[in-house]
Amino acid sequence: MKRNLMHVALAALVLTALASPGIAQGDGDVHILHVRGPIYMLVGAGGNITVSVGPDGVLMVDTGLANMTDKVLAAVRQLQRELATNGLTDLHWGSETRSAVRTILDTNAPVKPIRYIINTHVHTDHIGGNEKIAKSGKTLTGGNVAGQLADAADGAAIIAQQAVLDRMSAKPAANQPAIPFDALPTDTYHADMKLSHFFNGEGIQILHEPAAHTDGDSLVYFRGSDVISTGDIFVTTSYPLIDLQRGGSINGEIDALNRILDLSIAEFRSEGGTMVIPGHGRLGDSADVAYYRDMVTVIRDRILDMMKRDMTLDQVKAAKPTLDYDPRYGSTTGFWTTDMFIEAVYRSLSQRK
Repeated sequence: MKRNLMHVALAALVLTALASPGIAQGDGDVHILHVRGPIYMLVGAGGNITVSVGPDGVLMVDTGLANMTDKVLAAVRQLQRELATNGLTDLHWGSETRSAVRTILDTNAPVKPIRYIINTHVHTDHIGGNEKIAKSGKTLTGGNVAGQLADAADGAAIIAQQAVLDRMSAKPAANQPAIPFDALPTDTYHADMKLSHFFNGEGIQILHEPAAHTDGDSLVYFRGSDVISTGDIFVTTSYPLIDLQRGGSINGEIDALNRILDLSIAEFRSEGGTMVIPGHGRLGDSADVAYYRDMVTVIRDRILDMMKRDMTLDQVKAAKPTLDYDPRYGSTTGFWTTDMFIEAVYRSLSQRK
C-alpha cells in the first residue's frame, strides 16, 4: 500500500513539473508520462492527450493543436518503438489471436498502428491534429473478421459525440476556415457507448456529459487500467471553461464532475486508486476531482444566492464570489479569466431561471 501511494505521489510531482508554464507550456516539446498499464499521457501539445499503446495498436483521446502534430506523432512513435523492442511473445489478447492484426503489424505499416482517435469535445486545442494523425493510422477489423476494411483502411477511425460532428461540419464563422473533411469524426454516438471489443487488454467506455463544458463532452473510461480521460470537464489549471455558445452550462459541469466521482474509487483515504487525466494540467485522482467539484459548487451557490437578491452581473463581479479560490484557479489575463468564469456562471443560471 505504501509503495503504491509513493508511486502516485511521484507521478503527481512529475506531472506538476511537466504542466508548469516553464516546461510543458513554454518549451514547445511534447512530454510523455506513463500513467498505468498501457495508458500514457502526452503533455505540451495544447490539451492533454491520452494514449493507449499495446498489442492491439494505438488509441488516442484527443490530438492537440494542429501545429504540434508532428511532435505528437513523434511521441507516439517512440512509444510504438519501445513496445516493439519489448517484443510480443505472449499473444493472449483476443484481437491478437483471432484476427489479422498481427499479420498487418508485421507488414510495412507502423509496428503498432494508430487505430482509434476519440475526441472529447470540439475545441481546436483537442482536435487540431485529427486530420494528419488519422491519416497516419489504419482502420483494422477485429474479432474473427480477417483483413482490413477496404473503404476505411487509409486512416484511423475518429469517434465523437454527435454534437461534435455537427459543430465541426457547420458553416464556419466569417473569416474562419472550414475544418477539413478528413478531420471530421467518422463515427458518432448519441448516448453512452463502448468499444465493441477489448483493446489492449481492457474495455473502454465513452460517456456523454450533456451541457457541461460544451454540449458534446465525452469522458473516456479505461476500465482495466482504472483511468479516466476527462477532456476539459476537469482541469487543474483554471476555473472550468463554460462554453455557453457551444451548449455548456454550470449545472451540467457539476453533474459531469459528479459522474467522474461516481466512476472513481480511491485506494486509501481519497488518495490514489482511479487516475484522472485532465484536459489541462497535472495527473489527478478522485481527491483532486472532489476538491474541484466542491469549489465549483460553492461558487455556483454563491452566485445563485446573489442573483436571488437581484444583484446585477457587475455587482456580482464586484462582490468577488471566487475570492478565496483565486490564488489557486484565478486569472486576470489570458484566454479564460476569473471575470469570464463568473459571467458564464451568471448567464448559465439566468438561462435556467
